[in-house]
Amino acid sequence: MIDLDYPRDLAGYRGEPPDPRWPGNARVAVQFALDIEEGGENCVLHGDAASESLLSELIGAEPRAGARHMAVESIYEYGSRAGVWRVLDLFRARDVPITLFAVAAAAVHTPWVIDRAQRDGHEIACHGLRWVDYAGVPEEVERTHIAVAAKILDRLCG
Repeated sequence: MIDLDYPRDLAGYRGEPPDPRWPGNARVAVQFALDIEEGGENCVLHGDAASESLLSELIGAEPRAGARHMAVESIYEYGSRAGVWRVLDLFRARDVPITLFAVAAAAVHTPWVIDRAQRDGHEIACHGLRWVDYAGVPEEVERTHIAVAAKILDRLCG
């Protein structure tokens, strides 16, 4: 049987999107964003029951109960150890501001990234407390995480 009360919006604007009226009649708007997640993912070092598996570039990674997943951790660590500096240098050289979507737990573990981004004039946006799958997290827990994340980033960023 096909459910006639389907909860997904498959229609969108039905071919008639609103006119955004960009300044100067621009036809394209571009935002550069950089996710700061390293140290916010599932990891037994953070008190989690298992290692990260879902939010990883490692296809087919399985959570390891009570154990670290060194390959997944290594992928995350590349960002804070090498990748972020390449990206920040690239935008600094062009004097182009970007938005850093910072997971608060990751920002705590990598404050030097936040410091550099602020010195370069980038925007720091809160991207939650942890870089975990919140799909099954109760609303009241998620609300608490949001409040804690905001306090952490306020302390780190001023």
